[in-house]
Amino acid sequence: MADSVGEQIAALKDEDWAVREGAAAALGSFRDARAVGPLIAVLRDSDRAVRTAAVAALTEIGEASVVALGACLDDPDLSVQESAASILSAIGDIRVIDPLVKALENPDWIVRMHAAKALGRIGDPRTVRPLMPLLHDKVKAVRVDASEALVLIGQAAVPLLLEALKHEEWLVRLHAVEALGKIRSPESVEPLLFLLFNDPDTAIREDATRSLGEIGDPRAVDFLLTAMTDVGLRPLAIEALGKIRDRRAVPALVSVVTGASRPADSRSIHGCGDRWDGEMFAMEAAVRGLALIRDEVTIPVLIDALQNTVIRAEAAAALVAFGQPAIPPLLGVLKKERDDNILFHAKEALAQLGWRANRIQ
Repeated sequence: MADSVGEQIAALKDEDWAVREGAAAALGSFRDARAVGPLIAVLRDSDRAVRTAAVAALTEIGEASVVALGACLDDPDLSVQESAASILSAIGDIRVIDPLVKALENPDWIVRMHAAKALGRIGDPRTVRPLMPLLHDKVKAVRVDASEALVLIGQAAVPLLLEALKHEEWLVRLHAVEALGKIRSPESVEPLLFLLFNDPDTAIREDATRSLGEIGDPRAVDFLLTAMTDVGLRPLAIEALGKIRDRRAVPALVSVVTGASRPADSRSIHGCGDRWDGEMFAMEAAVRGLALIRDEVTIPVLIDALQNTVIRAEAAAALVAFGQPAIPPLLGVLKKERDDNILFHAKEALAQLGWRANRIQ
């Protein structure tokens, strides 16, 4: 192995780019620490394929390359900085936490983005505050990866994210709302409910609704039932209620499926030569919600929903979620129904429930 490593290190200086590329790839597979310095030098190679192979090799070598790569975050060559940050984002080693925090202020957005990813992978609570300013970075990819990093850090990020809900910049509030939903911290519920009814930005009210569903706290149920009356939030509020899985939502979801609570001002959607009503999205969300809550009293409602072309497929899938209790009602559909499409969905549901066709009388 020692001779092979030395040979491949020497080959990194070959005049033929293909030889250099092959040597870099081989050194990655050897994972020998002696190759780190030579491979870092190859990050300046004139050929892109060789540089790419060196990045992959240093990533494979992993821990042994971390300290040297941390020093590269200050390299005069911008492409070396970007490559080093990219590798470190894949490795996530706490030994280079300080250079990575410094890199969050790098003028190059690619370096900032990868530094945020790396810090998220490391997950050290000390990096929460340095990551927060990136929530209003001018580059969306940086904002997204900073938000994801805060999610990975988890509960330690919650206090500053709650503070960010009051930020004057709507993008900061938006990313904070999304992150809090993914962290699923119960203490986020009341601040998110406040935004749901008071934030001037529609996108933030929508994301607050989604996040409340992700958190799954029953304290939000009554407020989401109220939010259902807002046509713009209606499908999202219904979806959130399903995710919370509280049976208090069942009557409201049933009324959506049956059309009993259809809004008078439901929005029309035009396209592809057909006319659709915005309520169809609410109905689909309500069926999915009933599948998540799984209150068996709603099985007859879902059986009736097979008659509706808009929600037929969703209703069949929901019935499968109920398991064995859905089999007798579905067999009843086979005995009484004449519509081929309804019969198809009923048979598909039965098949997924383990009922063999040759047993159906």
